[in-house]
Amino acid sequence: MTRVLVVEDDPQLVRALVINFQARRYGVDAAPDGATALRLAAARQPDVVLLDLGLPDMDGVDVIRALRGWTRVPVLVLSARQSSDEKVAALDAGADDYVTKPFNMNELLARLRAAVRRTEATPLPETAEVRTDDFTIDLVAKKLVRHGRDVRLTPTEWHLLEILVSNPGRLITQKQLLQEVWGVTQTSKSNYLRVYMAQLRRKLEADPSHPRYLITEPGMGYRFEG
Repeated sequence: MTRVLVVEDDPQLVRALVINFQARRYGVDAAPDGATALRLAAARQPDVVLLDLGLPDMDGVDVIRALRGWTRVPVLVLSARQSSDEKVAALDAGADDYVTKPFNMNELLARLRAAVRRTEATPLPETAEVRTDDFTIDLVAKKLVRHGRDVRLTPTEWHLLEILVSNPGRLITQKQLLQEVWGVTQTSKSNYLRVYMAQLRRKLEADPSHPRYLITEPGMGYRFEG
């Protein structure tokens, strides 16, 4: 049974979430504040955390940072905060996804299932390949074949692509990508990222202006949909 830890101080919303999760055979724990959430997470070891940012005792971003100090449990933010800066701050702190209130329950459940699947996925073997309808990527040999033809990538393009395809479905922020590829001193150089993502799309996508695989989340970052 998948166990969800709901961290939310609105009793009505908690009740609605608990009813929906239990109806789908999820185990549910609920915490009204950050301190209780951290205690429950340590004691009950949830499979996924659903977290509001506006908690009465501490900011939800601090809860994410505290969790990331000892666990990689998926954290889905569920918040009324809609500014790009606040979304990026939560994702940079280690959140796996961000859903704004009001929300669609079916979408929330789909995102929750996807987050759990990513943590349960079997590690890729040393000869790992990522296959799509249009191309195949050999992560060990650093080989990309699209419609039967080899596609040459630069070292920087390879680094970007490896990060994205190694985290399928997960939103990777601009700051995270810039830090991984160009270093901690270059995290404001978003123009670098736009240029290289455009180059990757031209090499991988059938229609680079309407990408199927390398998806932009405006104001936040990118995700690979395999």
